[in-house]
Amino acid sequence: MATAAQRRIKSVSYAKYGYIFILPFFVVYFIFSFWPLIQTFILAFSENGSRTPELIGFDNFKTILAKPAENDFKAMGIHNSFWNGMKNTLIIWFGNFLPQIALSLLLAVWFTDLRVKMPGKGFFKVVMYMPNIITAASVAGLFLSLFGDSAYSVINTLLRSGEGEEALKLISGCWSSRILVMFIQVWMWFGNTMIMLMSGIQGINESLFEAAEIDGANATQTFWRITFPLLKTIMVYTLLTSMIGGLQMFDIPYMLHTGMVVNDYIKTVAVFIYEMFHNNFAKPSFGYSGAASVILFVITSILGALVFYVQRDKDAIERKKKQKQAAKEWKRKQKRGGGFSI
Repeated sequence: MATAAQRRIKSVSYAKYGYIFILPFFVVYFIFSFWPLIQTFILAFSENGSRTPELIGFDNFKTILAKPAENDFKAMGIHNSFWNGMKNTLIIWFGNFLPQIALSLLLAVWFTDLRVKMPGKGFFKVVMYMPNIITAASVAGLFLSLFGDSAYSVINTLLRSGEGEEALKLISGCWSSRILVMFIQVWMWFGNTMIMLMSGIQGINESLFEAAEIDGANATQTFWRITFPLLKTIMVYTLLTSMIGGLQMFDIPYMLHTGMVVNDYIKTVAVFIYEMFHNNFAKPSFGYSGAASVILFVITSILGALVFYVQRDKDAIERKKKQKQAAKEWKRKQKRGGGFSI
């Protein structure tokens, strides 16, 4: 029989120490993430130009989303600027995500294929991941010096044959600037995506690849029948993180300009939000900035839920439905039999 001291020792709970260890994360999250999020929602429903929130309802959302009157030039400019930013955001994101995922998947399969005997794989992995750790300001400065509109940029210096020849306007052009931003995004992020896909491939049971090789499957058949279907979870994660990052794209489009104003062809929604909040010092547009942030938050949430809905495991859902129906049928039979079964 256990003594009183042994019973007291067994009743000691150490769960409180776990809560103490995770408390710093929640404190930092509340101060730097949750509270600013609440403030953003408050500003979205507040009057513009006022640092003390005065709630005005959905007026800011109406100005941004609905087409204003033709004689209201300020509201028309804000409305057009937001939708121009949304169009640019989607174009640039699609333009960099598709080649990025294709290149990353190709390299991930290549680096994890045991049949490919290539020396220096580790070196190439590090080199391909390195652009991801370079700051966006440094990358923007590098590409401005290479492709800038100035006659003394590297590309203009190489391509111009004489002093009188006009310099190429790659930064201020429409598709030239968009393609340049797409290329930078691919160059910076494909290494990170490649590492994630490699971790997913290495988590697949090697016996599946061995069985496919014994059955005579070639590399293409192995990829489409084994590797790609089993990468579904990590692909969904990659799509979600890329979508969230793409919709919030700010640093490269904002810094990749030579004048005081960001090029309208690469001005994203995040740049629009920043300009509304900071650049209108005469009468700051805090309300429009907050409303645009909330709209972007809602769009991101809807697209994320849509991705999860499309990629859901239909077989697992069907099994759960059948289990629930069987449980309900069993309870119904129990009630009919008065709670007793023979």
